[in-house]
Amino acid sequence: NIITAEHAFLVYKLMAKVFGASTIEVPDPGYVHDLDAMAAAITPDTKEVFIANPNNPTGTTFSRDALASFLSKLPPHVPVVVDEAYHEYVTDPNVGSALELRARFPNLIVTRTFSKAYGLAGLRAGYLVAAADCVNVLNRVRESFNVNAIALTLAEAALADAAHVERVRLDTARQIAGLSAALRALGVFVHPSQTNFVLVDFGRDAANIEERLLAQGAVVRPMKGYGLPTCLRINVGSDADNAHLLAALTAALA
Repeated sequence: NIITAEHAFLVYKLMAKVFGASTIEVPDPGYVHDLDAMAAAITPDTKEVFIANPNNPTGTTFSRDALASFLSKLPPHVPVVVDEAYHEYVTDPNVGSALELRARFPNLIVTRTFSKAYGLAGLRAGYLVAAADCVNVLNRVRESFNVNAIALTLAEAALADAAHVERVRLDTARQIAGLSAALRALGVFVHPSQTNFVLVDFGRDAANIEERLLAQGAVVRPMKGYGLPTCLRINVGSDADNAHLLAALTAALA
């Protein structure tokens, strides 16, 4: 089996099923990973633990100290994958990165992507940081045709442009704050987020709202597949994009 949080990225569970593994989904009160409960859920058959920080689709986080405490409770032979796809958006200094703990916990695997803050989603490029023996195994089983030369070149350039990432982080934080405030003014519940999206709870089935938004050219992510039928996940965009979304949502709610 693998272990993950109840409202974690669905692909963890889907890939486990592809490879014939079962998934233990640990409840996450307030949509925040319950790391103590996840540690307690480990069984002799557990082959991997998947956690995301920040989490998709909830936007929630846990602290660096909480992660270290969690890792110290786990059997050292159980690999722990920390998905940091949205790490570049984080502004809370207490969150930190799992990379800071790699030297202490050899079973820790950290994944990152260029598809989010770097804006290179179409290139399908990302990277993994782990112990050498783990990486050697992954190199033997990974797909033959991996990241292409163009994607590698652009990813290298993106890593070198720290100023761009900082601009994206600050602008996204500004957009998240403004959009969240405007959404709350419409009378809906907006979960706090350390990503480039917000999870919005409408208090009723959101399918009809999503359909009305789509009809007005505002594409959002329905959350029924995550067991959250009253919620929609809404990404921030430019000021004009956000204004269009808010106008469309105002009409949809009316």
